[in-house]
Amino acid sequence: MVEPVGNHYIVARPVYSENSFDEEHEKLHRYHKNFWDNLKLYFRCSRQKAKRIALRFFPIVSWLPAYRFREWILSDIISGINTGLVSVLQGLAFALLVNVPPGYGLYAAFFPVLVYFIFGTSRHISVGPFPVLSLMVGGVVVRLVPDSTVNDTSTNTSIIDQERVMVAASVTFLAGIIQLLLGIIQFGFIVIYLSHSLISGFTTAAAIHVLVSQLKFMLQLSVPGYNVPFGIIYTLESVFSQIKDTNIADLLTSLLVLLIVFVVKELNDRYKAKLPAPIPIELIVICNYQRFLSSRFQAPVAPDIGILQKCIGDSISIAIVAFAVAFSVAKVYSIKHDYPIDGNQELIAFGLGNIVGGAFKGFASSTALSRSGVQESTGGKTQIAGIISAFIVLIVILAIGFLLEPLQKSVLAALALGNLKGMLMQFKEVGVLWRKDKYDCVIWVVTFLAAVFLGLDIGLATAVAFELLTVVIRSQFPSCTILANVGRSNIYRNRKDYTDIYEPEGVKIFRCSSPIFFANIEFFKEKLITAVGFNPLRILRKRNKALRKIRKMLKKGELQVTPKGFICMANQTHESDEELDNNRIEELDQPTSMTDLPIRIDWSSDLPPGITVPHVNIHSIVLDFSAVSFLDFSAMRVLQKVIFIAETDKGFLEKLERCEFFDEEIKPSMFFLSIHDAVLHILLKKDTAPKLKLTEKGTSKDYIINTSNGLRSRENTVSLLFPAVPLQPHRNH
Repeated sequence: MVEPVGNHYIVARPVYSENSFDEEHEKLHRYHKNFWDNLKLYFRCSRQKAKRIALRFFPIVSWLPAYRFREWILSDIISGINTGLVSVLQGLAFALLVNVPPGYGLYAAFFPVLVYFIFGTSRHISVGPFPVLSLMVGGVVVRLVPDSTVNDTSTNTSIIDQERVMVAASVTFLAGIIQLLLGIIQFGFIVIYLSHSLISGFTTAAAIHVLVSQLKFMLQLSVPGYNVPFGIIYTLESVFSQIKDTNIADLLTSLLVLLIVFVVKELNDRYKAKLPAPIPIELIVICNYQRFLSSRFQAPVAPDIGILQKCIGDSISIAIVAFAVAFSVAKVYSIKHDYPIDGNQELIAFGLGNIVGGAFKGFASSTALSRSGVQESTGGKTQIAGIISAFIVLIVILAIGFLLEPLQKSVLAALALGNLKGMLMQFKEVGVLWRKDKYDCVIWVVTFLAAVFLGLDIGLATAVAFELLTVVIRSQFPSCTILANVGRSNIYRNRKDYTDIYEPEGVKIFRCSSPIFFANIEFFKEKLITAVGFNPLRILRKRNKALRKIRKMLKKGELQVTPKGFICMANQTHESDEELDNNRIEELDQPTSMTDLPIRIDWSSDLPPGITVPHVNIHSIVLDFSAVSFLDFSAMRVLQKVIFIAETDKGFLEKLERCEFFDEEIKPSMFFLSIHDAVLHILLKKDTAPKLKLTEKGTSKDYIINTSNGLRSRENTVSLLFPAVPLQPHRNH
């Protein structure tokens, strides 16, 4: 019963263990599905399930019929035009990162958008090239098709370009297959292992790689690509060794373009609330160089099997990074505009998009933060804006293609660097993370350094491994505290944080804030031993040794039992511990047994001469397991020493029952609903001279328990006197 009184509440109820609470309130025993049940359910067929799968696989069927044409179409058209212009320019610029002719970047900005329109679940992201992915694909391209070391004729350049286009297309195709398979087997949860700190550090490192890779185009130097660990150092070394051969005209042009782009983008950011649309500075710059690519589509091709065999690992990394970046951006907009997205369906959509894009000689696509920002900030409501942006790209490819021939690469390099501002600004996150969470800060720094010096593929694997290692470390060394009653209520907090605390005499309340398993069980034991102030195993062995000596003395007649205690009848002969240990040493770890003795030994009283056992003033240990989500078998063996456990999850108890944890001494009744239930149970059970005030209400056996006299304050000399109760600190199973 709960009675509110102002801003207080009064609760009157029995002291509950888990079992008594379940019995009184008639707990339902529900059947929990196991793995095979879920597997059967997953493959079960029905008309409703088929319809649900079809709607999930083709999201367009759900949102297109509900499209508000009059309200949204104008906004989508304006957004699509602006996004399309940005897509064209980024496609051309990011093709340089892939080391393929610029025109193939338009294919990467066109075909994936069409596929995502049908299969995607986000309404606001703009699908297409992303600098990090372009750089990762470019690394594979340079590794498999290195720069020519023979005469650099137009014929050789054309052959190398075609080989590189084929490598980029094959890698993209395989990455799409991997994404599609991951989506089909419902593996969308994999993105949860890529934290924000990891993605931020990785993309910042990728921006550094992009910056270094574009130096050769800005300076017009013949620098080979190095897709190996510490390749960035080799690239910089090559650049500085040839710095005297810099083409000054190209350098000045690229610096001028870069300055203009940065200034205009800063103006776009500062006055975005007043501008109807961002100023398309890249388009203005490009209009001064109206010569960049061929005017027709490339015919679709099948991937090269030989290339696929050489880039499986790279394709896996590209597939995961592409999905992680796109899903992260899509999640931001889905929360902002309050609509759901499906991670598994996103994998399928991007997988199909990369398969189609790779077949048409494009390269890997995801989403760019700046391009998606343009689509959302200019009023885009649905992926209709994406289709319109794809139409703009199509016009560039077909309608004005006759204007386009190879563009000055230094200009494209400057445009590519101009789009790195957002990623390079992520350096500011290091200070913020250090103040808020040092583990996340370390993850950011390690990810950044690993990706910069080991390469994006090996760096990503290293970063994920390190991130998981930090999780293991944090769970291996959990926070363990001693709790005390605060304010004579049912609230228990860390005893070091408060002065007005009360500690039940002979009771220790120990909290562990982590799962308990094989990796941290030793740490848990050490913390528990430190908390209680003695080693239970050592005390147990001392008591068993003392019992052996007492039995031996009784047998020899050297010791007699009287109502007042033991009387020693002879001079005590000291027997070494080594001699006792060699005599059935395994029995020392068994629970103490006094059934064969004529008297029950009180370990707190005087013992026969020559026999000493450390005094133990704790009779009960309460473990607060409210933060323990799981435990393994190693942890169960340690927990069998524990006397009372409070606040556990129901699945926790069910696992203990399945593992045959309970026996005649360790019973489910030792598990309580709360710490206060456990403490009150101990006080009622152990206080033979009752100092607790019990008020019986009717015949229901409910009690109002006033514990103010049964709890000891640091500043109060009044305490309860408990009988000597032998503690069994260790049981060997």
